[in-house]
Amino acid sequence: MSTILIVDDDDQLRMSFHKLLAEEGYTVESAAAGEAAVKKVEKKAPDLVILDMRLPGMSGLEAFRSIHRMEPKLPVIIMTAYGTTENAIEATKLGAFDYVLKPFEIPAMLTVIRQAMEAGRFMRSPVDMNGAPAASSREAIIGRSRPMQDVYKAIGRVSSTEATVLIRGESGTGKELAARAVYSHSLRADKPFQVINCVAIPETLLESELFGFEKGAFTGAAHRRVGKIEQANGGTVFLDEIGDMPFGIQSKILRLLQERSIERLGGRETIPVDVRIIAATNRDLESALEQGRFREDLYYRLKVVTISLPPLRERLSDLPLLVDYFLRRYAAELDIDNPGITPEAVTLLNCHRWPGNVRELANAVHKALIFNRGAPIPAQEMAQAVGGGAMRRSLSGAGADQILRQWVREAITSGEEPNKFEATVDHFASILVAEALNLTHGNRSRAAKLLGLSRPTLHSKVQKYRLKLKTSVEDE
Repeated sequence: MSTILIVDDDDQLRMSFHKLLAEEGYTVESAAAGEAAVKKVEKKAPDLVILDMRLPGMSGLEAFRSIHRMEPKLPVIIMTAYGTTENAIEATKLGAFDYVLKPFEIPAMLTVIRQAMEAGRFMRSPVDMNGAPAASSREAIIGRSRPMQDVYKAIGRVSSTEATVLIRGESGTGKELAARAVYSHSLRADKPFQVINCVAIPETLLESELFGFEKGAFTGAAHRRVGKIEQANGGTVFLDEIGDMPFGIQSKILRLLQERSIERLGGRETIPVDVRIIAATNRDLESALEQGRFREDLYYRLKVVTISLPPLRERLSDLPLLVDYFLRRYAAELDIDNPGITPEAVTLLNCHRWPGNVRELANAVHKALIFNRGAPIPAQEMAQAVGGGAMRRSLSGAGADQILRQWVREAITSGEEPNKFEATVDHFASILVAEALNLTHGNRSRAAKLLGLSRPTLHSKVQKYRLKLKTSVEDE
C-alpha cells in the first residue's frame, strides 16, 4: 500500500487529508513542521510528500530542498496560498512535481496525487532488459527473439547520449516501457521524468499543460502556472502519441528542440529549459506528412534515433516467456499460487493475431488467472480469456494460413530437435487430438469420428502424445 506524508501545521487540514486519502486506499503519515518531515523521510521515505510552503521554523522551501537532496526521485506536491506562489514556482523549478493553490478542490487534488504517484513509480522502478522474466517484481521488457535483441541494442546505444528518440510501434507493443528504459539507463536517471499523453489531454488544455501560462492569459488564469516541460527541467519528457498532437502545438515543440526554450501561454519571456525529449507514436507519420497533419521539420527533428518495436505476431517465439512473466506477476498481485499453463494453451495463443499485442496478451492472462481454479490453464479457458469471437476470427479465413505459416517458421527455426519435421508434425497432431477430445468432453469414439480416425488409432495417439484428459466421459 502506498504511503503519503502530509506536512502542514494546520491540524484540521491534516485530519481531513488523513480521512480523504485513507478512503482512497493510501497509508497516511503526517508532520506539523519541516524538521519533523525531513526526519520522517530520512528514516523511511514515503511514496509521496504533500508539503505546505508556510511552516513554523524551517520553511517549506527549505524542507523541500532537504528532502530532495536525500530522495531526488521522491515526488513532492507543494501546497501554497496566493501569497507564496513564487516560492512554489521556485520549488517546482528545483524539482517539485507540482503545486496546488489553497483552497483546492478535492477532485483536482486527487488527480494531481494520482499523477504524482505514477510519476514516482516510473522514476523509481527501472525497467529490466534481460530478455527473460525477472525474479523480482520490477517491470521488464521480455523477449529473446532477434527483433527484440535489436530493440535492446538500440536502447543501450542511445540511453547514454542526449539524442532525441522516436519510438514507433503498434498500440500495445510497449512503447512506454521502452521510453522508461531509455530514461532509467540515461545520465538523467536521477532527474524528473514527465509523461504527457497527447491524446488523453483535450486540445484546449494541452498547450497550457505543456508550457504553462501567465496570470491573465485567459479567463480563469488567476495566477502563474508552470507547465510540465518546465517542471521537468534537467530531466526527461516523454511525449506519448505525438502523432496525434495538434498541428499548432507542434511548432512550439519544434522551437523547444531547436532553441531549448519555451514561452508560457500569455507570456513574452523566453524561458530556457534543459530537457531531453522522447516521443512515441503508433501513427503512420509519413502519411501524416503527405496529408499536412504533421510538420516535416518536426518529423526530422524527432527521428534523430528511431526505435521500432515489433508487433507480437512477428515475435511469437517470445510468447511462452511473456505468458510465464504475466502468470507470475499477476499471480503475485492476486495473492494466489501460479497454476501454470498447458502446452496446448500456449500453442493456441500462438495462432491468435494479437491486434492488441503484448497488452492484449497481458489482459488475457490476467483474466484467465482470475477465473482459474488452480489447475494449469487449459486451451479452452485461455481461448475464452482472449475472447471466443476474437480467437475464432484469428483461426478462420485467409489470416489463418498466414498465422499457421508464421507458427511453422517459428517452430523450424527454434529449438535443437534433430528432426524438425517429425517434431513439428507431432506437435500439431497433439493439438488436433487434444482439441477433438476437449470438444467431445473426453469421448474418444466421438473424437475419433471428428478426426476421421479409428478409435484404436486415436487411443495410440493419446498415449504417444501423453495427453492428460481433464474429464473422463464414457463412450456412447
